[in-house]
Amino acid sequence: MSLKDQITEDMKTAMRAKDSERLGTIRLLQAAMKQKEVDERITLDDAAIVAIVDKLIKQRKDSITAFEGAGRQDLADKEKAELAVLQAYLPERMSAEEVATAVQAIVGEIGAKGPGDMGKVMGVVKTRLAGKADMGQVSAAVKAALAG
Repeated sequence: MSLKDQITEDMKTAMRAKDSERLGTIRLLQAAMKQKEVDERITLDDAAIVAIVDKLIKQRKDSITAFEGAGRQDLADKEKAELAVLQAYLPERMSAEEVATAVQAIVGEIGAKGPGDMGKVMGVVKTRLAGKADMGQVSAAVKAALAG
């Protein structure tokens, strides 16, 4: 079953269970997916859906930080609940060690020497690890690999 079909089935299940919080989050995800399809006139595959989910998760994390900083724990809790629902649609993430190993291999392949080659390395890393690893963690691993 494709990820798109899984999301649709989960929405139906949430409707039947009258789980309004989960339903709202899934509808938000479907709206983002539909927007992308309409804007770019494409049909989304699983990789594109994972990229959208990643983007929504990053937005939730930023919102949680902002709300907690402003003392709005009620809004932060709502965002955390949405974050939990969205994370269910991500594939298994790579560990920090696996990311570091993959980055080291790519740096060796490209022959990158120092921080000036970060753009080249990140271009290759993004294509290979998209959806499999947190890009913030990947960026830190690339910086560490090029500095040392």
